[in-house]
Amino acid sequence: MRKIQFFDTTLRDGEQTPGVNFNTKEKVQIALQLEKWGIDVIEAGFPIASPGDFEAVQSIAQQVKKMTVTGLARCQKKDIDRAHEALKDAVDPQIHVFLATSDVHMHYKLKMTREEVLASIKEHVSYARSLFEKVQFSPEDASRTEKDFLLEAVQTAIDAGATIINIPDTVGYSNPTEYGKIFKSLIENIRSDREIIFSSHCHDDLGMATANALAAIENGANRVEGTINGIGERAGNTALEEVALALAIRKDFYQCETPIILSETKRTSELISRLSGIPVPKNKAVVGDNAFAHESGIHQDGVLKNPETYEIITPTMVGVTQNSLPLGKLSGRHAFNAKLEELGYQFTDADSKEAFKRFKRLADKKKQITDKDLVALLADQSREETEAYKLAEVQVQYSSNGYQGAIVSIINEENETKVASKIGSGSIQAIYNTIDELFQQAPELTEYEIQALTGGEDAQAEVRVTLRDTQTKKEFRGIGVDFDVLHASAKAYVKASNQIASNR
Repeated sequence: MRKIQFFDTTLRDGEQTPGVNFNTKEKVQIALQLEKWGIDVIEAGFPIASPGDFEAVQSIAQQVKKMTVTGLARCQKKDIDRAHEALKDAVDPQIHVFLATSDVHMHYKLKMTREEVLASIKEHVSYARSLFEKVQFSPEDASRTEKDFLLEAVQTAIDAGATIINIPDTVGYSNPTEYGKIFKSLIENIRSDREIIFSSHCHDDLGMATANALAAIENGANRVEGTINGIGERAGNTALEEVALALAIRKDFYQCETPIILSETKRTSELISRLSGIPVPKNKAVVGDNAFAHESGIHQDGVLKNPETYEIITPTMVGVTQNSLPLGKLSGRHAFNAKLEELGYQFTDADSKEAFKRFKRLADKKKQITDKDLVALLADQSREETEAYKLAEVQVQYSSNGYQGAIVSIINEENETKVASKIGSGSIQAIYNTIDELFQQAPELTEYEIQALTGGEDAQAEVRVTLRDTQTKKEFRGIGVDFDVLHASAKAYVKASNQIASNR
């Protein structure tokens, strides 16, 4: 059977989702979980884009042990040099160089002729190959590129030293039949004295990203690119978990193997959801909460008699199990650290001590602590460490008739405290008006979502908010988790407000 390589771009293309902004610590945490999931190649970022991206790529390159780590670069020598510097400590470095080849991109964006594009590909892929053994080239907007010119561009890159060719459906324009034919044609017509890996990269604008990726595999692609939960620009990217399960369940059809550890799928999905602030829809394939729920009486009857009647994927296959976490207020540090390791976390001693303190405070309030509670607590800690201001206290004056009042205090790293009070027509509005006063900002609240992490009266509340900065028009997300709904709502709003202030 062919082995299909999995290339994850959650930290690069996925972070281009409006409102998503991972810090370096979160990116390393995600990278380590992706390595545990079985990813072959991780696109850790775009090193020249910002100092933060460079730092993240460098940190990931230094810490992962098995994955190939790649950095994105335009066809510019300064981009390639920056990527080389960021990846010099990687166990297995790779560079990903791209240049648009469709007429619309060349004419309006690049303002380059076909001859100039081909010359740039030759020059910069050759330069990249002088620094890297593994060089991936992407003809951006390949699915809308004239087919003869696409072949010429790909051949130019291969002649210049490219070892991997990625075919991006950049705007989600293609369909499975058409996209598959592109791969078939290129593989049949390119000339090379060495093995070339062909890779798919699809966007989901027309809802066909996963189908297109599978069509590419059917037609000879040996690598698939995508993100966890399908996050990404506009409608997102190919959801890698969907491709992994499709290849596993329909191995009889695709005749392919993957490196993915399927039992780590749900955990990986939940980590990305929490750190990105983007909830997984309940009806999402493979990882949605309803993926294994059966409402119809006919379905329930069939599943009770034999799960195979209506379940082609078993819950345990993707890591959906009953949570059983024998940790409580009497649990010690050793047991707590063992659970962190089981969940895939690698903390410094200082971070572990702080996490244990938070765990103990939570254990005083909750009878039973689940894996979801613990993951939420750790994600909350990770984000707070990079914030200029943290929520200190919230006081709400409630009246069943009339306005509500709120007093909120926030504190920075120098232990400087700011306090303000405002009113609102409801408790949440009063709190948010007060936080706006503290940050001297007036963002638009575009999304507010609240849910219980687990069942029972002692469940923690998880609040997700999305704010649109009225100045920059950018969106920022925040997640707050707390035993108290109002406090969780305030934490989420403070987190998003910190991002607006930092971005400005």
